[in-house]
Amino acid sequence: MTIPAMIVPALTAIDPVPWARSQMAFTLAFHIILVPLGVSWAAMTLIANYRGIKHDDQDALHLAHRWSKYMAVTFAVGAVTGTVLTFEFGLLWPRFMGRWGEAFGVPFAFEGLFFFTEAVFISIYIFGWRRLKPWTHFWTGVPIAVAGIFGSISVVAANAWMNSPQGVTLDSAGNVTSVDPIGVIFNNAMPLMAAHMVIAAYLVGGFLIASVYAAGILRGRHDRYHRLGFIIAFTVAALATPVQMGVGDSLARWVFNNQPEKFAAIELVPTTSTDVPETLLGQLNSSGEVTGGIPIPGLASILSDPATGTSTVVRGLNAEPTGDRPTNQEANVVHLSWDIMVGLGTLLFLLTLWYWASWIFRRDLPRSKWFFRAAAGSGVAAVVTLEAGWTVSEVGRQPWIVYGKMKVADAATANTGVWVTFIAVVLLYIGLGVTTILVLRGMSRRSRDSDSRRFDDADVPYGRRETVPEPEPTVR
Repeated sequence: MTIPAMIVPALTAIDPVPWARSQMAFTLAFHIILVPLGVSWAAMTLIANYRGIKHDDQDALHLAHRWSKYMAVTFAVGAVTGTVLTFEFGLLWPRFMGRWGEAFGVPFAFEGLFFFTEAVFISIYIFGWRRLKPWTHFWTGVPIAVAGIFGSISVVAANAWMNSPQGVTLDSAGNVTSVDPIGVIFNNAMPLMAAHMVIAAYLVGGFLIASVYAAGILRGRHDRYHRLGFIIAFTVAALATPVQMGVGDSLARWVFNNQPEKFAAIELVPTTSTDVPETLLGQLNSSGEVTGGIPIPGLASILSDPATGTSTVVRGLNAEPTGDRPTNQEANVVHLSWDIMVGLGTLLFLLTLWYWASWIFRRDLPRSKWFFRAAAGSGVAAVVTLEAGWTVSEVGRQPWIVYGKMKVADAATANTGVWVTFIAVVLLYIGLGVTTILVLRGMSRRSRDSDSRRFDDADVPYGRRETVPEPEPTVR
């Protein structure tokens, strides 16, 4: 079979850069949904496990037992999608890796160590439920939670280096001559970006898991097992949410000081000025003017530097040459994503306030169905918030792949056939996503079908315990 002659010029004229960007964006958006579960689910499982052992709580033990099985599935899928992302660096961005691979690869080397540590201990933890003593088994789960955190930090360190490239020495041609691993990993952007991602993992993971139990409670499953599953997960999210807001505010201020064009896109600031309003929604038109939206006078300047208030100068997009800043379209995407992230994050924070108020004043869960309806939707809202945050970070850095050093167009592959891999990856991930959902739903259905207090010996954590019969009453 031959390709018609008229199609060949069209194929060779394809610009590979948009296809490379689209494939990377799609695979990263898919993978990042699994990251919070990989980081936080182990910690929540250990909380249930600890309570089960410490207080002889069989519901907590069964919860931890089942969560560990679900955790293994999501870890396996995350390993697949993460591996695809690793190959994509060489496939889609060969010129980037050729020039900066010595530095960019340093954090990923550590991530590999943490990944294998996590994989080993997940295996031990799952198979140790009936083979190890309770406390010994519990401690085998701790490295999973620790490795998940540090693995995530390692990956974010690589991304942070792209925003603040440090730890490298360049020659006159701009090529890397030496690398300082410590300088690469602990670049200026890393602390806040890593904290923001790790806390987001606990926030998103907590809301995702809690939303499943909230939906169960709405369907009439008011037993202690479902209440406990909801309480553990939602409490983790409720603790992480206010902390995340503080870290996010600090990170936004770092962007203001170090990436002014990204900040201008976030706040939709076309020209440098003081007393800059915070524009809710709105967009830049083709002339670079802000249209629509709801402006809040002076708020963007105040949030940028509270010490100077409305007199704070915010650099506009026009302060940078056209080729060194996001396009108007990219700025609109960044600004809308920022609004979505902040808006949904605020609603999730208000939901946690409702939760804490109920615990403080009534020592119980809220009784309103509206609370559980909102909690059932909080998982999806948290994922959308996470995706919006990554969009702000990555699109806002455009046109740079390494900030101030290398542009995306100079880093991408020249292979015009990259559109084929994009279509193949999309189909593969759709199949993978559907399969994962079906597997998790099947596991959940089988768990519901079994009586939570009538387990086979193979399903009882640490084996069925012998009970000492009460003495017969003495007849007098």
